[in-house]
Amino acid sequence: MTEQHRYLPTTEQDRKEMLETIGVSSIKDLFSDIPESTRATKNKAIELEEALSEQALTTYMKQLAGKNTTTDTHAYFLGAGVYDHYVPSIVNHVLLRSEFMTAYTPYQPEASQGELQALFEFQSMMCELTGMDVANSSLYDGFTSLGEACNLATSVTKKQQVLYSKGMHPQAKEVLKTYAYGMEYQVSEAPLENQVTDLNWLKENINEETAAVIIQYPNFFGNVEDLRAVKDLLADSKALLIVMANPLALALLESPGKLGADIVVGDTQPIGLPMSYGGPHCGYFAVRKQYMRKVPSRIVGQTVDSDGKRGFVMTLQTREQHIRREKATSNMSSNQALTALGTSVFLAAVGKQGLQDMAQQSVNHAHYVKHKLAEKGVTVLSNDSVFHEFVVQLSKPVSEVNDRLLEKGFVGGYDVSKEWGADNATLICVTEKRTIEEMNSFVEALAEEENR
Repeated sequence: MTEQHRYLPTTEQDRKEMLETIGVSSIKDLFSDIPESTRATKNKAIELEEALSEQALTTYMKQLAGKNTTTDTHAYFLGAGVYDHYVPSIVNHVLLRSEFMTAYTPYQPEASQGELQALFEFQSMMCELTGMDVANSSLYDGFTSLGEACNLATSVTKKQQVLYSKGMHPQAKEVLKTYAYGMEYQVSEAPLENQVTDLNWLKENINEETAAVIIQYPNFFGNVEDLRAVKDLLADSKALLIVMANPLALALLESPGKLGADIVVGDTQPIGLPMSYGGPHCGYFAVRKQYMRKVPSRIVGQTVDSDGKRGFVMTLQTREQHIRREKATSNMSSNQALTALGTSVFLAAVGKQGLQDMAQQSVNHAHYVKHKLAEKGVTVLSNDSVFHEFVVQLSKPVSEVNDRLLEKGFVGGYDVSKEWGADNATLICVTEKRTIEEMNSFVEALAEEENR
């Protein structure tokens, strides 16, 4: 085999037949449109290292991968929107099946029953977790879902003001502001009081122009918000309550639907999706029944065929590709069907009790580490109403402490000094995956850095 296409299973005869088919005599002819002055030649060759054999290349790539810091090499105490939770091996095994891995939008229901049923089950599970009536078959991520929720709220209320809590994820705020700029509505930030949304500020600022109030549940700093109290403030208003919720926390907390939420959105990464260096994720979007026709993306429904057998179809598609552009609720051109399937498989595998156990262990572990740090003299800023994240204040820059923690085998917290409004504030996350040995060692290591 020649130097060209070293790792592709094509022979000289294969290449000759392909060149004859397309009507050229050599591979060089394929580049005839490129000026000679810009081509690599023998006298002006690209300086590349000598090619490696397949075995040598595999060894080299493994050595490079071995330099990465992962949850297999370090105990992980970083959260802030992407979390290290247990994912059963069955999730990946199902996702790697070719009929799911390569599936496109299921336009032909007769050929896509497996894909459609998977999405239907995803919708059903999201409704049960959130306490809402209807869910779509996913969006790109939680922040995209939030932007789409605000579009829905301004559309149905005909109002042009959205209020959001300071306790919302900073990247969610950025996405929201981008949506607001494009759709020409105003956004304002509600401050925090005692680490949750300031209800007095909301009461003074909710008016006849308010389309929605957004609350993260639990909020970015880990505290559980009082959704019922926020909903009560909207009693005399047409404004909708939008809740951006961690779906794992919903296994323990009262569902937003029961507390008065009109739209519930979020990211399913904590339930079945690996961190994967930040993506892909899966946004969920659930609403009350009266807003169903305004839901972005698509909704899969259940029906029966001519023989009376259960079947699944795409019941509602509200994007501009399928209906009149002026009637479309979104220009979303796709969803995250494969990752939605991953979440469905995860929930089916762990079950209700398993999900509750994961959530409870996360709560227990976070409070254990939080109290142990306080006993060691570390300044804990968060109160006790946290789920699995809390804020502590260090005596040194967070990046400096994290660098030393990394040397000791720990991935430290997320620097929230700017968001919290205090120097050297770090957001620490503890999930069900952390062992007692890891938690105790982390407490000792962080306390040691504080006392250096």
